[in-house]
Amino acid sequence: MLGVESKDSQRASVEEHKMPMISEPRYVIVKEVEDESEGSTPADSSEEGDELRWHEVAQGPDVPSEYWHVQKLIKYMKAGNQTATIVSLCCLKDYDLTTEINQTAIRDIGGLEVLVNLLETEDLKCKLGALSVLSEISQNADIRRGITDLGAIPILVVILSSQARDLQILAAETIANVGKIRKGRRVVRKCDGIPKLVDLLDVNNHVLVTPLNELNPEDVEEVHVARAGARALWSMSQSKKNREAMRKAGCVRLLARLLKSIHGDVVVSIMGTLQQCASENEYQLAVQTEGMIADMVRHLSDNDMELKKHCASAIFKCAQDSITRDLVRQHGGLDPLVKLAKDKSIWEDKPLLAAVTGAIWKCAISPENVRRLDELSTVDTLVALLQDEDEEVLTNAVGGLAECAKFPENRTEIRSCGGIPKLITLLSGNNGPMLENVCRVLGECANEPESMEIIDQLDGVRLIWSQLKHPSPAVQANAAWALCPCIQNAKDSGEMVRSFVGGLELIVSRLKSTDTNVLACVCAALAKIAQDTENLAVITDHGVVPMLAELVLTDEDILKQHLAEAIAYCCSWGVNCYEFGRLGAIMPLVNYMNSKDKNVHRTTAYALYKLSADPYNCVTMHQSGVVPYLLETIGSADEKLQEASAGCLSNIRKLALAAEKFKHKPS
Repeated sequence: MLGVESKDSQRASVEEHKMPMISEPRYVIVKEVEDESEGSTPADSSEEGDELRWHEVAQGPDVPSEYWHVQKLIKYMKAGNQTATIVSLCCLKDYDLTTEINQTAIRDIGGLEVLVNLLETEDLKCKLGALSVLSEISQNADIRRGITDLGAIPILVVILSSQARDLQILAAETIANVGKIRKGRRVVRKCDGIPKLVDLLDVNNHVLVTPLNELNPEDVEEVHVARAGARALWSMSQSKKNREAMRKAGCVRLLARLLKSIHGDVVVSIMGTLQQCASENEYQLAVQTEGMIADMVRHLSDNDMELKKHCASAIFKCAQDSITRDLVRQHGGLDPLVKLAKDKSIWEDKPLLAAVTGAIWKCAISPENVRRLDELSTVDTLVALLQDEDEEVLTNAVGGLAECAKFPENRTEIRSCGGIPKLITLLSGNNGPMLENVCRVLGECANEPESMEIIDQLDGVRLIWSQLKHPSPAVQANAAWALCPCIQNAKDSGEMVRSFVGGLELIVSRLKSTDTNVLACVCAALAKIAQDTENLAVITDHGVVPMLAELVLTDEDILKQHLAEAIAYCCSWGVNCYEFGRLGAIMPLVNYMNSKDKNVHRTTAYALYKLSADPYNCVTMHQSGVVPYLLETIGSADEKLQEASAGCLSNIRKLALAAEKFKHKPS
C-alpha cells in the first residue's frame, strides 16, 4: 500500500537517514478521563488481569531478537525525518504485529505515542502507515486501552470523514478494536463518531449484490468501507447508549439493506450488530417492519457457522414478540433451526447450539409453531440435549420442552423419550433460569397420570418443593405452580405432602414474599393442599389465615384469583371462617367482584360462599353491597360461578329470614 520495493532496501534507507532519538513526542497527547458510570461488559473486566503480562515478556532471559529490531525501528521513527519514518513504518509492517512480543516492544519504547502523533500529520503515507500498524496491534486488549488513553479516538473519528477510502477503512478497523473496551465506546459516542460510522454503511446497492471479482477497484474499496464500518458498529453496539445513538443516526434501514448483501464478511458483522441490538424493543420492532426476518432465515442455511449463530441469536431475542414468531414460521425458519439442533456435529459449538435452542424455545411460545415443531420431531431432539453440560443450552432446551409440554401429546412424547428422569436430575442444579424451566416442564407433565407416577417414584415432588428455598423469586413461583398438578394428581397426595419434613411450614412462609407471582403461585398451591383436612389443620397452625388476610388489599388480578381460592378452601377448618371475617377480609373480597377478569369472579364467589357459612360474615357481606354482584353473576354461563353465587345468596337469605323470624317472635 505504501509502494516500498524490498525489505533490504528499506533498511538501507533507514540507516542513511538515522538521526538521534528524541525523547518527547511531537504533539501533546490529551488523556481522556474515564467515567465510571457506564456499564461494563465481561470482556472489559477480563482486560484488567492482562496488564501484568506486559513487562514479564520482555524481562525473560530469552528475549527474541525481533523485540530489539522492532524497538530500533520505533527509534528511527522518533528521529523525526519524514523519509526515515515512512521507511520504518514499512519495515515494521514486515513483522508479525499480532504477536505479543512485538506489541510489547512497541509499547515499551513509547511507540504508541509516536503512532498516534503520526495520525495528525499532513503526509498521507505517514497516516496510512501509522493506521496500518495501529489497526493490527489494537487487537490486543492492553494496546486498546493505551491508544484510548493517548487520545487517539477523536483523531480517528476525524479521519472517518477523509476523502481517502483506505484511510477510512483503517480508521474504522482501529475503532472496531478499541471499541471493545468500555471507555473506547464511550469516547467514540462523545466525539460524535457513531453517525460517521453509520454513514460508512451507505454504499451502492450494486456493490452489495455483485461478487468481488466482478467489481472494479473503486467498488471493491466501497465494499471494504462498509465491512469496516459494520465491524466498528458491532463493537459500538455493546453499549446501550450507543445502540440508541446508532438508531437515531438512521442505522436500521442501512442494516436491513446490507443484510441482503452477498459478501459474507459484511453480513457477519451486520448480523453481529443486529443480534446485539435485538435486546432493545425499538430494534425488535424494526426487525419486523424492515423485513429482516426473511434474510435471517435465509442466512440460517449459510455455510458460515458464525453467521448462523448471530441469526439464531437475533431470532432468540426478537421472538419474544408474537408477530416475529409468526414471521419466522411463515418464512420457513423453524425447519433450519430444528435441522441445526439435530446436527450433532455442531453440538460442540456451545454458543451456536445455545442460540439455536434459544430460538426454538421462544418460537415455541406460539401454538401454531409447536404444531410445526411436532412435525419435525423437535421434542426428541430437545430431550436428547438434556444431557448437555452447557447450562445455557440446557436452559433453552428445557424452555422449549416447557412450551411443547402444554400439549398432551408432547407430554407423552417427553415421557416416552425418557425425559422425565433427566429433568428431575436437573433439579439438583443451581442455575436459576434452568430451574425455572425444569419446574414448568414437570408441572405440565404432572397433568398426565403416567408421568406423575414417574415423578412421584423418583422423588421429584420433594425436589420441586425444595426449590421454594431458592433465592430467585421466579424459581419459587414456578416451583409452587408445578406443585399444584403434582398435589392434585398424585396418589394419596395428602400423605405425600405430610411426608415432606418442614414442607408445609416452608410453603406457608413464602406468603411473606414481596413478589406478586410468588404469592399467586403459593396461594394456588395452598388451595390444593388445603383440600386435605389434616394438611389444612397443619397450615392453620402455621398461621396461614392471618397471612392470607393480610394480602387481600392487592390490586393484581392474578393474585386476587388464587388468593380467593386459597381463602375458600381454608374456611373448612375450625374457626378459620370466622377469623377471616374478624381480620377484615370480607369487604376487600366483595370489591374483587368489580374486576373484569372472569377467573377472579369465579374464585371470589366461591370464597364468599364458603365465608357466608358464618353469620357475622353474611352481615358484613350484605353491608358491603355484595348482593347486586351475586344477582348478576348467578346468570353467568360459568356453572361454578353460578353455583357459588347461588350458594352465597342462599346463606345470606337464610340469615335474613332467621333474623326476621326472631324479630317477630312473640315475647
